[in-house]
Amino acid sequence: MSEQRTELEKLGEFGLIEHLTQNFKNENKHTVYGIGDDAAVLSLSDKEVQLVSTDMLIEGVHFNLMYMPLKHLGYKAVATNISDICAMNGVAEQITVSIAVSNRFPVEALEELYDGIHTACKFYKVDLIGGDTSSSLSGLTISITVIGRANKDEVTYRSGAKEHDLLVVSGDLGAAYVGLQVLEREKEVYNANPNIQPDLDGHDYIIERQLKPEARVDVVRFLKELDVTPSSMIDISDGLASEVLHICKSSKVGCHIYDEKLPIDGQTSMTAIDFSLDPNTCAMNGGEDYELLFTISQSDYDKIKGNPHMTVIGHITNEKDGQYYIDKNGAAIELLAQGWDTMK
Repeated sequence: MSEQRTELEKLGEFGLIEHLTQNFKNENKHTVYGIGDDAAVLSLSDKEVQLVSTDMLIEGVHFNLMYMPLKHLGYKAVATNISDICAMNGVAEQITVSIAVSNRFPVEALEELYDGIHTACKFYKVDLIGGDTSSSLSGLTISITVIGRANKDEVTYRSGAKEHDLLVVSGDLGAAYVGLQVLEREKEVYNANPNIQPDLDGHDYIIERQLKPEARVDVVRFLKELDVTPSSMIDISDGLASEVLHICKSSKVGCHIYDEKLPIDGQTSMTAIDFSLDPNTCAMNGGEDYELLFTISQSDYDKIKGNPHMTVIGHITNEKDGQYYIDKNGAAIELLAQGWDTMK
């Protein structure tokens, strides 16, 4: 072990993964694609591939049980993993669930957690096929592996974006982050005075987007029905800016994203302003929306333009032109990833 000490936050989550895995090479012919996308791709047959992704949620890092009900947590853990399969243009079929739990949790608490997992499994039509359970010295950790399937010629990677492609996003952005601000505010109020009831009126939508997000399996279905195969795709877990930059890096392209094109719900905008936050900044950097960001050929625009679940927010440029956010005044601002980073 080297005596040199490099702090984890210097590399960040994705830099750390890239650093630690740089010497790993795929040895098996059935490994079509390994590390570096939303899911690994394994060959099943000449026409189909298997998709595998895993993610971990840690108490105090990814969730706070002061305002996150255990049933919601179980549901969210499944939905956010299924989102990775959606980002590969595939369909999730099975999951495994592993938990590490401290003795502060009774059996009844874990029953509530698994009730949420069960609800998600039924809704998304996936099977729980295994996992592991371990003790923990503190708190709760959940690790879920999701297994899916896709047609080989329809798998969508981050690396396929081409110059002049359109950048498209599903749903609306920023709601989960603004919902988190409401929950954090009410937590602080409760800590100061436990007798005061939380004030959540009028915030149902944004709170649900934070506590119970949905994987956009419907968007994958819409794309198939419209006969559109995206050239690249990723899910929005760490903020729109971060995900756009992932596509640009993997595809070796630049981009322009337009301020006035960002889809933001009215409740998100009004609540963000109440917190003295810019709604567009929340949309660009908030994270945890679990919408899909994808690129399509301009020739496919007419197929998606009437779909209310999809919004064109920009276009792909030459790599030499850089990655830019175009504000309402037409000024080009260099795009920076300022979203969630678990290494900080």
